[in-house]
Amino acid sequence: MTWLMVPAATVQASWFGTPLLAAAEAGAVASKVEASNGSLVLAGVLLSLVVIFLASKIGGELCNRIDLPPVLGELVGGVVVGVSVLNLLVFPEGGEDGSHSLIMSLMQMTAHLSPAALTSVFEAQSEVISVLSEVGVIILLFEIGLQSDLKELLRVGPQATVVAVVGVTAPFALGTAGLIVIFGIPTVPAIFAGAALTATSIGITAKVLAEMQRLSTPEGQIIIGAAVMDDVLGIIVLAVVASLARDGKVEPANVAYLIFSAGVFLVGSILVGRFLSPFFVALVNGMKTRGHLLLVSLIFAFILAYIAAVIQLEAILGAFAAGLVLAETEKQRELEEKVLPIADMLVPVFFVVVGARTDLSVLNPLVPENRAGLIIATFLLAVAIFGKVITGFSVFGMPGINRLAIGVGMIPRGEVGLVFAAVGSESGVLSKPLEAAVIVMVILTTFMAPPLLRVVFSQSDQATATALGVQTNPSVTLNPGLVDLENVEPKSE
Repeated sequence: MTWLMVPAATVQASWFGTPLLAAAEAGAVASKVEASNGSLVLAGVLLSLVVIFLASKIGGELCNRIDLPPVLGELVGGVVVGVSVLNLLVFPEGGEDGSHSLIMSLMQMTAHLSPAALTSVFEAQSEVISVLSEVGVIILLFEIGLQSDLKELLRVGPQATVVAVVGVTAPFALGTAGLIVIFGIPTVPAIFAGAALTATSIGITAKVLAEMQRLSTPEGQIIIGAAVMDDVLGIIVLAVVASLARDGKVEPANVAYLIFSAGVFLVGSILVGRFLSPFFVALVNGMKTRGHLLLVSLIFAFILAYIAAVIQLEAILGAFAAGLVLAETEKQRELEEKVLPIADMLVPVFFVVVGARTDLSVLNPLVPENRAGLIIATFLLAVAIFGKVITGFSVFGMPGINRLAIGVGMIPRGEVGLVFAAVGSESGVLSKPLEAAVIVMVILTTFMAPPLLRVVFSQSDQATATALGVQTNPSVTLNPGLVDLENVEPKSE
């Protein structure tokens, strides 16, 4: 028992010293590994951004030269560098660990990463790119808000509301009923797939309208207003079907909360913003440091985006509301010029990432598992197009408006439809064929909308010019959005 007489410090050193030393050494090693991985994550992000910017510029330039919207080129460029073709830009969906990413393979060869370190760097790098993509779409909607006319939006508000409601109810009802009656799909999965047909990707449509200089036209304002409402309605529909899939029942309190919070947020943010806008102008005019206008505006936009995200709405709604408010100030034109370089850098990240996440393998009919999904997808695609195109014909009180353009502008589902597919897949509600059908519908509606918008607007211009007796050269694009043809006086005989 002599060991009892040993001083406590000696006992601690002899019993605990080695484990403590080992733990300290292990912590030091882990810190070094994390620091090393941190620099490699940065390297991976930089390589990914190089790929994204190259894909967006090459795709955008090619599409622009053949008279297609550059945003379509950014989407196609994303597909080329993504999981469907080159595997340069890959994301950890479906159990991907980075081993199939060419960027990660290059880093593994040059930095000699272990498989565990490779996966860790890949997941962190993918998360950063995903966040940059979300920031990109927030900047896009802020820019779109700046380019929109709040008074015009309010003027076409009733028409936009009707378009949004028809655009949600028609495809949802047709899709759900058709899946149950024609394909014998159980009720809950059919409701979920039908719900995926409801929302409109405001980012894609807004970018195309801006590129065509159609954003401030009545058609453009109706499309934007309806797409914003579609986003809100889509969130509510998603909450309803998600609770239905999870619990087998709908929680009315949750639905009521979403409706109430969406209305209060959109109306309240615009009213409060208009009240505070004189203070915003005074604050900016009193500042002397570089970038003061841009940074103060982004602070306002990010705060509204944060509030929207916290109350379970989309952050992009807050950014759009901020843009609408600041568009009413005397700083609108100057701010629009300041935001443009930021948008040019971040917005392509969003569109390339949407394309990169698109897996075209679900379109391969040679794979037996895809065939049932492709058959259902054909039906969903027809409903997705028809259910949105008819929305244009629900516009009332505006003779001479391009109703077909409004309907076509509501077609793309984009990332919104993919969210429905992801939630349905994670909850186990959607079978593999039904999930593939939803993804195919999202892919095709996303890619067909930009060129279709160009076609329907061009045809409308041609018809209007013919009715007014304007002689045009068919080899030249007519009225690239610079002339308000509705206010052109007819030629006198």
